[in-house]
Formats: sequence, C-alpha cells, structure tokens
Amino acid sequence: MRSIDHAFADHSTVLGATVRACAGAIERAAHLLTAVSGAGGTIFICGNGGSAADAQHFAAELVVRYVRDRQPIAALALTTDSSTLTACANDLGYELVFSRQLLALGSAHDALVAISTSGGSQNVLRAIDAARHLGMPVIGLSGAKGFRVPVDIDIQIPSRITARIQEMHILVIHILCQILEGETDGSC
Repeated sequence: MRSIDHAFADHSTVLGATVRACAGAIERAAHLLTAVSGAGGTIFICGNGGSAADAQHFAAELVVRYVRDRQPIAALALTTDSSTLTACANDLGYELVFSRQLLALGSAHDALVAISTSGGSQNVLRAIDAARHLGMPVIGLSGAKGFRVPVDIDIQIPSRITARIQEMHILVIHILCQILEGETDGSC
C-alpha cells in the first residue's frame, strides 16, 4: 500500500536527519544524565499524551532494566501519581501538575527531561521554570520548533510531524538508556 511505503520512507528520512542534527546533543545529554545518576541524583521526566507514555517508559527502563541486570537508576515520571495530578489540576490548574511535584521532590542535584513534540506545552514549560528555580539542569526532547523557553540541551527532532517526532523520541530514549546502563557499575 502506498500509505505504508510513504510512512516508512518518511520515517527513514527523519531518522537520517535526526542522526545528523542530534547526535552531539544526545551525547551531551547522556553525559549529563550519567553525572546526575552517578552523584546520586534523580532523573525526573514529564510530558503529555504520547510524551507521558514515553516519560513512563524511560523511567521504567532506568529503574528496572533496559537490557542487562544492574543497579537501579533513580528516575521518576511525573505523569504517574493520579492523586497528585488530579488534585493539582483541580485546585491549582493543569499547567502546574509537573512543576508542583518538582518543587516538592527535586533539587539542584537532579535533572529534568522535558518531552514535548511542540515545545510549547504549558505544564512542561512550567516544569522547566521550576527546574531552573531549583538549579536543576534540563534536557528537552522536542520537534523542529524546539522549546519556547531555554533548556540546557534541546534534542530537537528535525520534523513537524508528531508521529515522526515521537518515533525519534523513543529511539533517543533507548539510546540514552543504553549509554546509562553501560556506564552504571554493579549488577543486581
């Protein structure tokens, strides 16, 4: 079918462009996350919709395992506590659901991975502001537009198509897991 061929061709084109545009940023992000983890910090991750699923996937791979058995890496998806999310959304507003958790749980010794295909999700932007307030470094996974606020490392997928951006985000997450797992000593 033509649509299937087109999807694979488009994916392949974006993959090649991502390798060229993002390899250096991915390497810098891996070094930053390795340093945070090695110093006993926590990797906080947030996003909405498919990016929320990616945040949870990333945290699970770090806490449990990616490929090999090893010591857990401290990671928390800010998308998983339904009581906190709904209380904050109801009482304070949905734009604060991630930042409120970061302010309660985070410190300058931690890192935030903010995921937004548009780079403009208000609750993710507020989380970035909260991380800045805490002195926490921020890694962004975004699309071609990048984030509307500064982040330390923006892994900007060179596409405006949400599906292609999300496909590359999960690949980047897996690459980061592979590097973090390879540089973490000890095993369970």
